Amino acid sequence: MMSMRTRRLARWPTWVVALVAAFVAMTATAGADGDAARGEKRFEDCAACHSIERGVNGLGPTLYGIFGRKAGELSDYHFSPALKRSGIIWTEGTLDTFIADSQATVPANRMPYAGMPDAADRADLIAYLQKAAK
Repeated sequence: MMSMRTRRLARWPTWVVALVAAFVAMTATAGADGDAARGEKRFEDCAACHSIERGVNGLGPTLYGIFGRKAGELSDYHFSPALKRSGIIWTEGTLDTFIADSQATVPANRMPYAGMPDAADRADLIAYLQKAAK
């Protein structure tokens, strides 16, 4: 016999269940399995444009304090309109998705980056940013 909760969930459309599952996967802590020491090495490519120091922007914005910040909201950096409109809040999951393919995540953003296809590399980079960009 199904419980009341199970019967309520069974009435949800399949697309709602899929959407919730996708959201949970996207916001999962990608950095949890990463290695910060390896991530520091991965950050060397990022450091050509980004710093992790407060208030120090380069070609790209500082990544200091990135987690929990809304995309495109640093007052001392000129972001693309696409990134400002994205509504993204930087979490481990959203950063993982963006680093994998920034143009697919936010079309017409100004970051000239081919992406980091390897999930383990991204997890390492995110683990490093969690440690170093606070």
